[in-house]
Amino acid sequence: MSTVWINGSLAPASSARVSPFDHGLLTGDGVFETLKVVDGRPFAVRRHLERLAFSAQGLGLALPPVLTLRTALDAVIGANGLASGRLRITVTGGPSPLGSDRGSEGPTVIVAGGPLPAWAPMVDVVTVPWPRNERGALAGLKTISYGENVVALAYAKQRGGGEAVFGNLVGNLCEGTGTNVFLAVDGGARLVTPPLSSGCLAGVTRALLLEAGVAVEEDVPLGALADATEAFLCSTTRDVHPISSVDGSDLALCPGPLTTAAAAAFAELVTRSDDP
Repeated sequence: MSTVWINGSLAPASSARVSPFDHGLLTGDGVFETLKVVDGRPFAVRRHLERLAFSAQGLGLALPPVLTLRTALDAVIGANGLASGRLRITVTGGPSPLGSDRGSEGPTVIVAGGPLPAWAPMVDVVTVPWPRNERGALAGLKTISYGENVVALAYAKQRGGGEAVFGNLVGNLCEGTGTNVFLAVDGGARLVTPPLSSGCLAGVTRALLLEAGVAVEEDVPLGALADATEAFLCSTTRDVHPISSVDGSDLALCPGPLTTAAAAAFAELVTRSDDP
C-alpha cells in the first residue's frame, strides 16, 4: 500500500519515517493488531481495539482515543482504495534512550494496509521444541516481540510446514506463531481449543468460534494434535484453515466434519455483521 497513517496524519509510505531511537526498534517494546478488511470495512474492529487496549495496558503503553484509531483505519482504507485486505495498527514506546527505559516523547502509532496472504486450502504444521512460557510477563499480550515466532516459523518451513505450533512449559498444546489451534478429541466427537491459561493469545477469530458454540476450551497434551482425527488453525487472515498433517504425519480427515461446520459458522457470522 502506498499511504500509511503515522502519528496523526496520512503520509506516503516511501516518505514515512520512524526514529532510529524508537523503543519498538530498540527493544521490541510495542503492541499491534491485524484486522481484516471486508467490503471496504474493518472486520470486528471493536474486538480488535479492545484487545489492543488490553495488550497496551499490559505493557504500560498509552493509546490514542478509540475514535482516533477508528478514524485512522478508515483513512488508510480510503487512501488506498482497500476493498479487501488487511490493516495493521502498531503502537510502540516511541523515541527512547538506548536501553530498557522509555523516553518522554510518547508512543509511535502507525496504521498500514496491505493485501491478504494467499493461503493454500490446507496447511501442514510442525511442532517446535521451544515452549511458550504461560507464566511470562508477555503471556497473552499481542506484542511486537516476535523473534521467537520468526525462529519457530523458519524451523517449521525447513521441515516442510506452513505454520509452527508451540506447547507450553507443562507440555500442553498452546498456539501457533500467529494462530490458535482447534482439534477433535474423543475419536472426533468433540472440538476443543486450549484455554487462555495455556498462554495462548485470545484470538478474535477464536473467540467468535467459541461464542458460536462450535468448540470448548480444554487443556490437551501437545502430542494430542498429531493424534487428532481432524484439526484446524484460525486467525484474522486465515479464518478457519484445515490442518492436513502434523510433523509429517497426515491427519485422518482434512477437512473433517467439525472443521467444515466451524468454517460454515464463521462464514455466516461474517456475512451477518462487520463488527460482531
